[in-house]
Amino acid sequence: MKIGFFTDTYFPQVSGVATSIKTLKDELIKLGHEVIIFTTTDPNAPEDEEGIIRMPSVPFVSFKDRRIVVRGMWDAYMIAKHFELDLIHTHTEFGAGFLGKVVGKKLHIPVIHTYHTMYEDYLHYIAHGKVVRPAHVKVFSRIFANHTTGVVCPSERVITTLKNYGVVTPMRVIPTGIETRKFKPDKDTPEKSKQLRLSLGIKEDEILLLSLSRVSYEKNIQALIKHLPEVLQVKPNVRLVIVGKGPYEEELQQLAYDKGIADKVIFVGEVPNDRVALYYQTADYFVCTSTSESQGLTYLEALASGTQLVVEGNDYLDHLIDDPSLGITFQTDEAFAPTLLSYMDKRPAKNQEILARKKYEISVENFVQSMLAFYNESIVYYDSIERQKQQTDLTLNDKTKKRKRLFRGIFH
Repeated sequence: MKIGFFTDTYFPQVSGVATSIKTLKDELIKLGHEVIIFTTTDPNAPEDEEGIIRMPSVPFVSFKDRRIVVRGMWDAYMIAKHFELDLIHTHTEFGAGFLGKVVGKKLHIPVIHTYHTMYEDYLHYIAHGKVVRPAHVKVFSRIFANHTTGVVCPSERVITTLKNYGVVTPMRVIPTGIETRKFKPDKDTPEKSKQLRLSLGIKEDEILLLSLSRVSYEKNIQALIKHLPEVLQVKPNVRLVIVGKGPYEEELQQLAYDKGIADKVIFVGEVPNDRVALYYQTADYFVCTSTSESQGLTYLEALASGTQLVVEGNDYLDHLIDDPSLGITFQTDEAFAPTLLSYMDKRPAKNQEILARKKYEISVENFVQSMLAFYNESIVYYDSIERQKQQTDLTLNDKTKKRKRLFRGIFH
């Protein structure tokens, strides 16, 4: 199968969406499929990229580290036509996504879309939420999704949201998978973890809580810091390690200082990809109070590393963390401290059989097979819709011809 990905976000831009797209691309290629990525220009992109078509772009409003395609429709169409694509998979509702839909329509091939982002959680970035409203998101998302062949949703939460928006296009829950083997501890992990703790200034008897994400307002890391003093009153040997970079770091540092816990919160910044697994493996618990995730790869990475999770729940996470040996969810920011303290006291043992089952469920192998099944079903569905349209057109033409013959008979 020849597949065209259309996305405004791709490496060297670092994000969960970029990681998801690259993961899917690499696995499809391994299985013998051909993938062409149509994406934005980037000043940091290498020149010798194979299978990457970069189109003119500009920085996106309020997200200067993200870009959006502004032109290149004709070139994209000609390239897609040359490669004789069987299917287009869009990963954004904006520049490249719109372009992918136009190209798909011209080539008469199905267009699948993944709804990666819950935009209502990000409206405060655009003119402080005063220009783009939730109602605008609802209308735009409905129109975009209903003009595709099918929509991939990372979780049930996304399907529920889109149905409430009025989306009627076929939808399928396909969570992004990860390469679980990258997060499997090896024989050197204990010593490496010991060294990492030393470098962070964390003692052996201290409990390491890990937050790993983009350091931005919607990730709600502020709730962790706000309620950490409640944890420290009972467990004074707890340390919170925040890994990641973003625009909200200074505010979080100030909050930790204001709460009098600056010595208990460690800001690491961004770490290299090959070091991320070690941070998960070194942590005693992965913690998160974000409510903006449609899925969230960090939860999967923590699970694959064998780290127990204490996270704010939703429909997706409540299903993902379905056994106490994997972790626990809570429903409000205020419940973070009591839930964490209770879970630490109970100390549920890790269960390798349950963990192995969960690892396959979140694996890239399961992910790509589910996606391929949806691709094939969508092609069949698209062909059936096209045949119906052709039959309807033929019927209308026949009726038109009959009317013309009738009128000719009457007036002649």
